[in-house]
Amino acid sequence: EMQYLYDHTGKQYLDFYGGVSVMNAGHCNPEIVEKICEQVRTLQHTTAIYLTQPIVDLAEKLSQITPWPLKRSFFCASGSEANEGAALLAQLYTKKQKFVAVHQGLHGRTKLTMNLTGLSMWRTDPNPLSDIVHIPGAYCYRCAFGLTYPLCDLRCAKRIEDIIKNGDFAAFIIEPIQGNGGIITPPPGYFKVVREILDKYNVLLITDEVQTGFGRTGEMFAIEHWDVEPDIMTMAKSLANGTPAGAFITNDRIASSYTRPGASTTGGNPVSATAALATIAVIEKYQLVQRAKDLGNYFKDKLKILQQSHGLLGDVRGKGLMLGVELVKRDKIPAAEEIDYILEELKDRGILAGKTGASRN
Repeated sequence: EMQYLYDHTGKQYLDFYGGVSVMNAGHCNPEIVEKICEQVRTLQHTTAIYLTQPIVDLAEKLSQITPWPLKRSFFCASGSEANEGAALLAQLYTKKQKFVAVHQGLHGRTKLTMNLTGLSMWRTDPNPLSDIVHIPGAYCYRCAFGLTYPLCDLRCAKRIEDIIKNGDFAAFIIEPIQGNGGIITPPPGYFKVVREILDKYNVLLITDEVQTGFGRTGEMFAIEHWDVEPDIMTMAKSLANGTPAGAFITNDRIASSYTRPGASTTGGNPVSATAALATIAVIEKYQLVQRAKDLGNYFKDKLKILQQSHGLLGDVRGKGLMLGVELVKRDKIPAAEEIDYILEELKDRGILAGKTGASRN
């Protein structure tokens, strides 16, 4: 029920995790449920050969809410599919094969997206692909180069040039804020430098907004915080507020390279498209983007106050209501056991939260 969940005994829990950034408009939101039920009674599914009104309306709506000339959408059923499709499109457009990704990134569970993923715990493929290079992300709290922002001169961003200047690279894929990686939030200027380097070598920028999209960070899409235009943007999770839906969106120039037949059996089906339209309508109607920004600023300020008196709180980071606290012991040793205790204590007090990060702290 909206921000609350209930267990089998009827106990109420305040859901801070949102189904891993899925339920941005709340659980069982009545306005969304009503639209879904209406659509199920009208048309649940048909072949992708024919357009339906919901998919047309959703494509138009996505083109309106993206602040750049990203107007061409391809619909699928998950974030993994969206990232896989975006990667393929980048290869088709650039006629190049390789990719750059970051160590803390998570991009999916298919063969390609699992290999694009940098988090080792999610890389279960016994035969990894060789055309993907991972580089350190903008993890300022634990800088891979031993530097400190802003004196670092954004060495992590400039590392990309060392990789792509002599290679056959199609794209750099990155979550604007790495969710499962530990709410890793790049500093100001990071994406500006990245964009300049990629443009220099004709390499595309794919931003993975599967976790960060649709208001969670205080902008409709997280990359807006850095005022940088991606070439391709992927989305899923909160796109349809828990109904399976995914998409990748790009500009006319790049989309025109997708000339072969392509379809997803359930991608953009009438029910999922209707759910997405209803979700976006709720986000806009109740100004949830601004609300995430305001509440996030308040919450982050309070966490920083707690940080001053609790040594366990090593770093507070994130944007909007996509916030994380890295728990550490002395010398920044990850406090993995302590976070398990805290999560259980929160659950006992009726609050659901989650843990992320390479060290699960």
